[in-house]
Amino acid sequence: MRDEAIQVGLLGLGTVGSGVAQALQTKAASIARRVGRPVVLRRALVRDLARPRVVDRALLTTDPAAILDDPAIDIVVEVLGGEEPAYQYMLAALDRGKLVVTANKEVMAKHGPEVLARAAARGLDVAFEASVGGGIPVIGPFRLDLLANDIQEVTAIINGTTNYILTQMARGGVNYAEALRDAQALGYAEPDPRNDVEGIDAAYKLTILATLAFHVRVRPEDVYVEGITRLAPADFRYARELGYAIKLLAIARHTPRGIELRVHPAMLASSDMLASVDGVYNAVSVEGDLVGRILFYGRGAGAGPTASAVVADVIDLAQRLHAGGVRAPVLPPLDTERRRLPISEVWTRYYLRLVVVDRPGVIAQITKVLGDQEISLASVIQKETVEVVGEEAHAEIVLMTHRAREAAVQQAVAQIAALPVVVQVGSLIRVES
Repeated sequence: MRDEAIQVGLLGLGTVGSGVAQALQTKAASIARRVGRPVVLRRALVRDLARPRVVDRALLTTDPAAILDDPAIDIVVEVLGGEEPAYQYMLAALDRGKLVVTANKEVMAKHGPEVLARAAARGLDVAFEASVGGGIPVIGPFRLDLLANDIQEVTAIINGTTNYILTQMARGGVNYAEALRDAQALGYAEPDPRNDVEGIDAAYKLTILATLAFHVRVRPEDVYVEGITRLAPADFRYARELGYAIKLLAIARHTPRGIELRVHPAMLASSDMLASVDGVYNAVSVEGDLVGRILFYGRGAGAGPTASAVVADVIDLAQRLHAGGVRAPVLPPLDTERRRLPISEVWTRYYLRLVVVDRPGVIAQITKVLGDQEISLASVIQKETVEVVGEEAHAEIVLMTHRAREAAVQQAVAQIAALPVVVQVGSLIRVES
């Protein structure tokens, strides 16, 4: 009946799940006005019934079947995180005729096309706006608003934890370990931050965006991933001196030779729009043939922004359910043949920081190695002696290259590291324009 409440089952009542539950309860009147019918939380799955919760204890269950097999539940919201059992729960919900909302980037990165196909085959939909960018609306535009465009590039800052850490390193001159501890104390970083700081979280999100942008079946293993743990305060000092900012970028780029898919620290000119995205904020830049370059910007993580995207998806599905039509937007056929360009074939510019023995002829030896690999230098900076070890003075050299091929740069760096006059290869950072 049109006047009956639309019932929601919530899988997970952690930080995001609690935010969703609170929004459904405190905003019940306004949600009902927007939908045309009440939207009611019927049941929430938890691990521990004894813990204090933001919802009435009578709504809690430890049995997923109490949600998945309940014929009264219309929409299942999955906010458990992780691949399993979340993936199987989503499939089970669809098989039982329920609409699904998820914030799960790992499931949608690894199995998104299969989940959407299962939904479409049953005349249902899966809404996953919160899986990328938290509260920033990017999935909807890719699924509908940007369909007229041939997307050439997606460049994004899509992990709030790493962006906060890099902002602290740039502004405060602190090292990585200190910035991480600060992020953990504020709740921006998990006790085990590996997924964030090693770029895995951003790679999942890029997989989803690239699949939607290029209509190509992209998998997480197609993405080259490099984290932020090797960056040093010196790199941020040099970046500022040279007019750059350092960000963890997620890049998907369509080229005649194939699709570039990579997540890694990169230097951006300080005039670039993404260079000014600081703290826990995220941004997604999209380049289309018709629309040109557009930027989506906002808070990318946290209970509030993510709950905002989840509840918005619930409202959207509820509105369509009330109107009698819930079929998903048609997913264009996915190209499985288009080549994914390996990182070794990528061309870009590079920043290389070295610690060398401070004696005549050192730069000549280094530039010869680069020349042998057909790598052209744009600039060389040599600072005064940075330390004295025994009778030997050490100096720091920073090299900026013109565009070069990754494979050639990596081979040159290995040869440079083997030179007797090179004490340490400090950092190699790609420079994006």
